[in-house]
Amino acid sequence: MTTETAAAGTVLADLTVMLRELLEEYGLDDAEIGRDTKFHDDLELESIDLVTLSGRLRDHYGDRVNFAEFIAERELDEIIALTVGELVDHVVASLAGKA
Repeated sequence: MTTETAAAGTVLADLTVMLRELLEEYGLDDAEIGRDTKFHDDLELESIDLVTLSGRLRDHYGDRVNFAEFIAERELDEIIALTVGELVDHVVASLAGKA
């Protein structure tokens, strides 16, 4: 297992906790969350939820992970289709200084 694979697993676990806390407010905290899970279609998250998630990412990882910038680089249809795995990869790259 590479360091990046290990890091991706850790980030996915962290992100899953953050998402479950967010979903708990809607009674959806038992939703299945994996790399292929879509924020919009599968988790039914709205833009305000993504703003909340952005704050949690910043609190957890610091300024190296800029979710707002990550989203700003995408078209609306790409944001709607965004998967947990894409965000995990962004966080791993950001922490490694590659984003």
